[in-house]
This record gives sequence, C-alpha cells and structure tokens, in this order.
Amino acid sequence: MMKQVLVIDDEEDIREIAKVSLQISKQWQVLTASSGEEGLAIAAKAQPDVILLDVVMPDMDGLTTLQTLKQTPATQFIPVIMLTAAGSMISDQKYAELGAEAIVSKPFDPGLLGDQIATALDWPVE
Repeated sequence: MMKQVLVIDDEEDIREIAKVSLQISKQWQVLTASSGEEGLAIAAKAQPDVILLDVVMPDMDGLTTLQTLKQTPATQFIPVIMLTAAGSMISDQKYAELGAEAIVSKPFDPGLLGDQIATALDWPVE
C-alpha cells in the first residue's frame, strides 16, 4: 500500500525538496500545502498517512496548525512530524505534549528524510 504524505510548509523550495526526495526514495505519494489553513483542508479531505508540518509559518503557525489537527475529529489520528529550524524556541517536549510524533530538524537531508519518517512511525524501513 503506497503511503501518502502531506507536507505543510510556507517555503516552496522546502516543499519541493521534501516532495521529490520522498517520491524518489520511497515512491510515496506527496501532497503539499503552503499554509496551515490549506494543510488542514487537504488533511481532512485526503487523510494522509502522515503530515510533515513546518513550525514557523506566517498567519497560522505550526503549533496552531498542530493543535487544530489534533482537535479536529477528521484529522486527530493522523500522525504529525514537526519540521523545525535549529534553535527553535519551543522544546521537543512541548511538541510531544501537543501530539507530535517526532521532530525533524531543518535543513534536513533529503536522502534520509523518508527513513526518518518511517523510523519515527515504526513503518518498515525498506
């Protein structure tokens, strides 16, 4: 069964790098959203297997998006992995308390991203 990943990040280059690396390394289907609002709508409709969520975004930031995902019945069980730039103000502990499965630091290694996601979610690493 092909996995489906939703990448929510306001930076187009980050979305593209994540999308291409996951498609090539894992043959996963990748959806992208450029804002928290767009991501919430796509997540509810598409029901992806996992969401990669950027922390720092304009308007609706990653924490607000995470909280909304976890409070919405249609999306509350979708695992979320936070994408954080080094030196984030919020602790990994805080993300975990809010329901994030794992943290991936930016800049991430495109060659390792798929395995990092699989490992965090206990998916078989191929």
